Amino acid sequence: MSAAIECENKGLTTMIIEKGNVVNSIYNYPTHQTFFSSSLKLSIGDVPFITAKERPKRLDALVYYRTVAQLKNLNIKTFEEVLDVEKNEEGFCVITTKGEYKSTYVIVATGYYDNPNTLDVPGADLPHVHHYFKEAHPYYGLDVVIIGGKNSAIDAGIELAQAGANVTAVYRGADYSPSVKPWVLPSFESLVRHEVVQMHFESEVVEITENEVLIDKKGERFSVKADAIFAMIGYHPDFDFMRKLGIEIDDATGCPTFDEETMETNVPGLFIAGVIAAGNDANSIFIENGKFHGCQIANTLKK
Repeated sequence: MSAAIECENKGLTTMIIEKGNVVNSIYNYPTHQTFFSSSLKLSIGDVPFITAKERPKRLDALVYYRTVAQLKNLNIKTFEEVLDVEKNEEGFCVITTKGEYKSTYVIVATGYYDNPNTLDVPGADLPHVHHYFKEAHPYYGLDVVIIGGKNSAIDAGIELAQAGANVTAVYRGADYSPSVKPWVLPSFESLVRHEVVQMHFESEVVEITENEVLIDKKGERFSVKADAIFAMIGYHPDFDFMRKLGIEIDDATGCPTFDEETMETNVPGLFIAGVIAAGNDANSIFIENGKFHGCQIANTLKK
C-alpha cells in the first residue's frame, strides 16, 4: 500500500493485487497481537495513525489501513492471486486467477507470513502441528508444546498459560532471544519461575507423535504430552515465486538481487519492496522501515 501511495503521488497509475483481503498478513496475526512498533512508525501516506496507547493492536491496524485505502482511493484487487508475471517488449503481463493485466512496471511486495519454516522431524506434518497462533481459548485444559524462543513463541506461551493450557516451551538457544519485546519477557519469565510454563533451553524436538513430543536436551531424551504443537520458528519469502519471475536469489542468504537505492531487481522494470528484500533475515525489515521502499521506487520511476 505504501508503495502504491508513493507512486500515485508521483502521478503514476497503480493497481494492487492481493491474494487475500486488504493487509492480509496483519489480518492473520494473532487476534490480540500488539505491535512492536509505535503507531507513528506504522503510519503511511501522511495519514495519522492515532491510538489510545503508543503501540497499536491488530484491530487498530486493520481499521487504520482500511481507512488509508479508502482515503487514498487505492485500486485494490482482493482475493485474486498472481500466478505469473511475464516480461515483454511493452513491459509486463501479470497473470492472475481472474485475468491478465498489462503493466510498464511491477513491484513485488509479497512479504513472508504465508511461508512458515517447518520442522524436519518425523511427525512434523501431523494435523495438530501448527505454524500460526490465533488465540488461546480452544486450548484450555490441554497439553500444548511451543517450539521457539522469539516474540511469536513468547506471546503465544503467555496467552495459552493465561487461558489454562498446560504449556511446555522448547528452544534450542541457551537463553531467550534478544529480539523478544522487553515489556513482554518479564511476564513470561514469571510464568516460568512459578512453573506455570515448563521452559526447556538448549533443547530440540526430534519426533512428534499423535499425543507426545520427544525432546533432546543436551543429549538427554524425554517425552512430554502434547495435544497441540505450535512450531513458532519463523517464516520466509516465497523464493520459488521470485525465481519464477527471473529474480536471482543468493542461496546462502536468501536475498534477492536488487539495487539498494532503487529497489530494482536484476529483471529491468521489476522491483521489490518490504521484508522480502531481507531474504532469510526477516528481523531486519519491518513495516516501519520497509514502508520507505515505495518512496525509493517512486523516485526512480519518475527520474
